[in-house]
Amino acid sequence: MLSEKLIQELNSQMNYEFYSAHAYLAMAAYCSAENLDGFANFFLVQAEEERFHAMKFYQFLNDIGARVTVEGFPLVNNDFSSVLDVFEKGLAHEKEVTSRIYKLSDIALDEREHATMTFLKWFIEEQVEEEALFDSLIQKLRRIDNDSNAFFMLEAELAKRTFSPEGE
Repeated sequence: MLSEKLIQELNSQMNYEFYSAHAYLAMAAYCSAENLDGFANFFLVQAEEERFHAMKFYQFLNDIGARVTVEGFPLVNNDFSSVLDVFEKGLAHEKEVTSRIYKLSDIALDEREHATMTFLKWFIEEQVEEEALFDSLIQKLRRIDNDSNAFFMLEAELAKRTFSPEGE
């Protein structure tokens, strides 16, 4: 049986994953407003992934017989100065998600809650991939600098990104 503390933290993370989806939707909206549809697509797919992650927490909580609690969340940032700024803020957000997942894992480990530790292992691995993806794109954007051809090639590449829950 999970402790109330662990259930509360799992619910908190579920809600944070929904918040993350909204944060990425705001980033997509910025890109769309700048007529950068490929970059917008990247963040729309990212928002879908975050909703998928939230629902994994929802399902896990239901599977273990815990009560899911859905909460509101603070306003997301809608102000960005450039595509690079959007990706840098995205990386900072992913680092916060990683920190939260690690905190959850520490609680599960302290409580010797093996099912939760197994469940969270997937998220730990996912966060390594998420941070690496954002870092890679930031490095590409910095190298591109003012090369408009390279910029639009990257945008075209990101326009092809799709969401696949099987790949998650």
